[in-house]
Amino acid sequence: MAHTSSQTTIVFVVVALICAFVPAFSVEEAEEKVLWDTCLLKISPKCALDIIGVVFENLTITDACCHDLVQEGKMCHDTLIKYIAEKPHFVAHETEYLKKSDDLWTHCVSISQTA
Repeated sequence: MAHTSSQTTIVFVVVALICAFVPAFSVEEAEEKVLWDTCLLKISPKCALDIIGVVFENLTITDACCHDLVQEGKMCHDTLIKYIAEKPHFVAHETEYLKKSDDLWTHCVSISQTA
């Protein structure tokens, strides 16, 4: 049951980020909004959920999603994870999440290089 609850939390976070926060950017944040919009187009929703699950819920990622992550680029990956990690629900463990994000990036780059 806890696994279902954590998946529900992940889905809620992604939906909230896409539906609520993207349109809420101010004019001063136009550059970040363009980056955000561009990043969201580069990766499938399933892989986005998998990436978030690895960083925030200790789940696993497929090689295919690793390839998508590397194609997305480090800047997009860092932007997504940092944006979520700074939310009140996660901020107490932000340093841990950012380390897991870097570890995931390193893992996915190594997977992409061997394929």
